[in-house]
Amino acid sequence: MFSVLAIRRWQKLGLILLGSAFFVIASSLLSGCSSAPEPQTYQIKGPIMGTEYHVTLVLAPEQAALVDKLAQGVLTRLQEVDRLMSTYKEDSELSRFNRTAINVEMPLSAPTQEVMQLAQVVHQQSAGAFDPSIAPLVDLWGFGPQTPLDQVPPQPEIDQALAQVGLNAVILNAQKSSLRKTAPRHLDFSAIAKGYAVDRVADYLKAQGVSNFLAEVGGEVVAAGRKADASLWRIAIEKPQLAGRSVQKVLMLANLAVATSGDYRNYFEVDGQRYSHTLDPRTGYPIRHNLASVTVVHPSCALADAYATALMVMGEQAGMALAEKLNLSVYMLVKTPEGFQAYQSPAFVQVFGESALQ
Repeated sequence: MFSVLAIRRWQKLGLILLGSAFFVIASSLLSGCSSAPEPQTYQIKGPIMGTEYHVTLVLAPEQAALVDKLAQGVLTRLQEVDRLMSTYKEDSELSRFNRTAINVEMPLSAPTQEVMQLAQVVHQQSAGAFDPSIAPLVDLWGFGPQTPLDQVPPQPEIDQALAQVGLNAVILNAQKSSLRKTAPRHLDFSAIAKGYAVDRVADYLKAQGVSNFLAEVGGEVVAAGRKADASLWRIAIEKPQLAGRSVQKVLMLANLAVATSGDYRNYFEVDGQRYSHTLDPRTGYPIRHNLASVTVVHPSCALADAYATALMVMGEQAGMALAEKLNLSVYMLVKTPEGFQAYQSPAFVQVFGESALQ
């Protein structure tokens, strides 16, 4: 189900929480008198993919009759991604592949094939730091569908799970639109599917003639066009702290996607040691460096999502080196004894300047 809320331009929307890493600051003031009909703002929201989605539409008066159709179209596209790529649904396409025997080719839908192709690119670029075949480790460490852990898995079990990780054993045949595994492999698209879902929503809205909107699923965001008052969308990166929520930096966005990966919310502790949900598929263990969060700004939300995870796994030095090599717009927050130190890639500075709004 979804809900639709119409908000006239002169009403104050206030601070809207969007997922674990972003706020959307959407307040606007009463404008001066104008003979031209003013656009209206509509909000669509609901549960999806184990989280929530929020879509803000800025529509001309003549588009108002399309709101229910647009809301249903948005939900349909989100449900399709969830139906295909969920690891919690036993009948999803991804779950069926995970149960497929070795060397059996399974037909693949176009959306899943597209996500797999994007995943292969980021996997190769990051030298394996991004790896959707990490599912056995995710389950072992208690961050999958089963009951969370309260203890560290034994080393033999970690070694056994790690032996089943490696995307090179998953073969995509683009001509046949099929996928097969050459060794036991289970895929988990959690670090790219939400971003891809937002891209699907954005593509749908643009095809329907909607050029001004903000779409978000679980903290992954696409900002298109402008707000009703013609200002840029304002997306605030959250300070990575355990208690409370506060803004670290505000980005002014149009026609870009944003995704953040962090280690500060989903974790468990054993004997005073914190174990993050961000797992390194190369070692089999949660990350242990000082990088607290990574924000990536990119034209593709799916790639922003995947790159944020890859850089988070790699850590501040190797991650920033890759960001510079690929010309990625990246903002990092690194833990220090005094708090957090911010680092910006050259591409980020080029887009937002040295001192984006704090």
